Amino acid sequence: MKKLLLSAIAVLLLPLLTKAQFTISGSVTEKTSQAFLPGASIIIKGIAKGTTTDNHGKFQLNTIKAGKYTLSVSYVGYETQEKTIDVSSDQTVDFSLVPSAFLADEVVVMATRATEKSGTTYKNVSKSEIEANNFGQDLPFIINNTPGVVVTSDAGAGVGYTGIRIRGSDATRVNVTVNGIPVNDSESQGSFWVDMPDFASSVESIQIQRGVGTSTNGAGAFGGSLNIQTAAPELTPYAEVNNTYGSFNTLKNTIKLGTGLIDNKFSFDGRLSRIQSDGYVDRGASLLKSYFLSGAYHGKTDLLRFVVFSGTEKTYQSWNGVPQSRLDGDVPGMEAYIARNGLDAADAANLLNSNSRTYNSFTYKDQNDNYAQDNYQMLYAKQFNDKFSFNGALHYTYGRGYYEEYMKDQNFSDYGLPNPIINGAPVTATDLVRRRWLNNDFYGATYNFNYKAASNLNFTVGGAYNQYRGRHYGQIVWEQVASTLNNSDHYYDGDGDKNDFNIFAKATYTPVEKLTIFADMQYRAIKYDITGDDNDLLPFNIHDKKNFFNPKLGATYTINPGSNFYSSFSIANKEGDRDDYVDANPGTLPKPERLYDAEAGYRIKGTGFSAGLNVYGMFYKDQLVITGKLSDVGASIRQNVPKSSRIGVEFDGSYTLSRFFQLNGNAAFSRNKIENFTEYLSNYDNNTVIENNYKNPDISFSPDAVVFGEVVYKPAKGFAIALQSKYVSKQYMDNTQSESRKLNGYVVENARLGYDFSFKGVKNMNIGLLANNILNKKYESNGYTYGYQSGGSRTDENFYFPQAGTNFLLSLNVKF
Repeated sequence: MKKLLLSAIAVLLLPLLTKAQFTISGSVTEKTSQAFLPGASIIIKGIAKGTTTDNHGKFQLNTIKAGKYTLSVSYVGYETQEKTIDVSSDQTVDFSLVPSAFLADEVVVMATRATEKSGTTYKNVSKSEIEANNFGQDLPFIINNTPGVVVTSDAGAGVGYTGIRIRGSDATRVNVTVNGIPVNDSESQGSFWVDMPDFASSVESIQIQRGVGTSTNGAGAFGGSLNIQTAAPELTPYAEVNNTYGSFNTLKNTIKLGTGLIDNKFSFDGRLSRIQSDGYVDRGASLLKSYFLSGAYHGKTDLLRFVVFSGTEKTYQSWNGVPQSRLDGDVPGMEAYIARNGLDAADAANLLNSNSRTYNSFTYKDQNDNYAQDNYQMLYAKQFNDKFSFNGALHYTYGRGYYEEYMKDQNFSDYGLPNPIINGAPVTATDLVRRRWLNNDFYGATYNFNYKAASNLNFTVGGAYNQYRGRHYGQIVWEQVASTLNNSDHYYDGDGDKNDFNIFAKATYTPVEKLTIFADMQYRAIKYDITGDDNDLLPFNIHDKKNFFNPKLGATYTINPGSNFYSSFSIANKEGDRDDYVDANPGTLPKPERLYDAEAGYRIKGTGFSAGLNVYGMFYKDQLVITGKLSDVGASIRQNVPKSSRIGVEFDGSYTLSRFFQLNGNAAFSRNKIENFTEYLSNYDNNTVIENNYKNPDISFSPDAVVFGEVVYKPAKGFAIALQSKYVSKQYMDNTQSESRKLNGYVVENARLGYDFSFKGVKNMNIGLLANNILNKKYESNGYTYGYQSGGSRTDENFYFPQAGTNFLLSLNVKF
């Protein structure tokens, strides 16, 4: 395997050794004033080749082979211009751009996105790449093939509850914004893609920043950021129908409509989607519905846009995973598991007789998660002149829903209820069905001002103020033995209120022609209050305030228009999530986490190839990790560990071998360690706690290697075949680096076919096929574990989330 990976990387690096024949150079100016336009983007269409103009509006493209090429030049606020040239010698090509009749949508996300001169590590995913990979799976699976990313699915097929890790950091440490507005839940800090079904169909582009990245809104990025821009309007009216059907009765239906530009000023776009799937796991079904609406006014110097998107989901729960004994087909182990956990006859039969990889412990017909979320955004951008611009947004998100579960032999006292008297005797327990609700409101404002003081000096000042109001409550909707509680009554009520304020200032300065330095300073303050009762009926009166200063510094040195070196150093701070506060022992608060992030890398672009190499060191102070310690009520709690780190190297490259073949690949190798770790193990023999100390164990769920390779074959116009391979090394499910509590490494091969064609009345028709796991690899991408001492020996309960074997998705997409 290692030889194969080294060979693949060597092939991608071959173009670095090739010699150029010709050079294309020139300048980009504003047509009326003839002023130079620094930072204009120049690309050669059809090949991975491009650059930007320097401070004097000049550009140069080296290593160009003889041939016919189309150059495209774009600059914010100006109309894109193209020129076709024949290259048989060095060429000089000048461009004069005309101011655009309307302001481009991309100004909305400029303040929070990285550029080639930001000194940060990032990956841009274009609309065409998103469309090629969009077969109805959740967005994490669409960006699965980017550097350092590992994804998982509870139901095993990429629909329903899915998760993403970047550099080993989970969703609570990956900052997600849509049009610059935070998406992460303010309390749990995760992003729930199941609440945004088929959102990828309304996305223009995604920028994935690894590490701390640029200043953004919401909780700090401790592993990475996903900066998402929703779809820009098309210039002409359109209609589009997308349909997918495949394994596990997975079905996606999407309708998209757009007016194009009306009077060169107005546009309206809409989408309606439905996705349903039985899931790979038993009863792991999902029914997801969503819509997206956008209306915009496009002025010459301003843009006003209203965006509404909403999603509803009904997902059968499959979040318990598969016990290790069931996965291994270990009958004595399953019988011991049944005895340890007190399973009744029906649950025991379900465990013993289910498929070893699709077992689901839930059998109650309505064991569903039900949630709806509405998002409203009003975006405004204004270009006052060629030096000064503004963009801002008002937003509101309304979420509400519950999960329902059947609970056996529940004590009335655990629900704050009196014991019913039947035939003169008290009944202390009953089977029941309960619902646990979360209703929340999230609203606020974001803004930024950009000032171009000189051709070599740029300032940005921005920030946000957001408020979250969450209501947590529970209901009992059915009891085998009736109590005094009505169906609509709440047996607990709790509130979580959070205010989040930040302000940042950025400066980019080019003191000499090839050197650009930047500084990015952010101040963030949060106020978090938790009151009322939690689901275990414990009262809470928790109040906390935190103030964070998050500075970032970096530099980029441009060797030539096609290559540069960059480096940066950043500090980020982050508060704990709701569970860290609720599960902490009374009178204590979790310490905030701090991250020191150092990044350095090299980027190069040439004719038909691009490559990047990045090294990083992420050093944590007081990182919150699971230690096995329990709260006063027996809940697992995270605790701060003084020192931990992630050190790694990442490669990302693409090489066009010919008009028929293209190679794409990336690799991430890392060392992820906790300096000193103490595991707490409950000893049920004498009600004590055993402490086990470990020196330099791996951080849980942090693979040492994540490698992706792809060969794309285009035998004819509009037809492409992609063969993909992804390797993820072993991961440990806790922080002890125990071989008995790990996820095995795996290699998964996928294939994607696409054919585009058109005919009268149809702009484009695409037939696509996605074949996942074509070699039918049996693997698990996620899991969890807990342990205890009993009967004089240690017992570990390991649970895994198996992913589907070979499965297919077939799509038909038509654009009118």
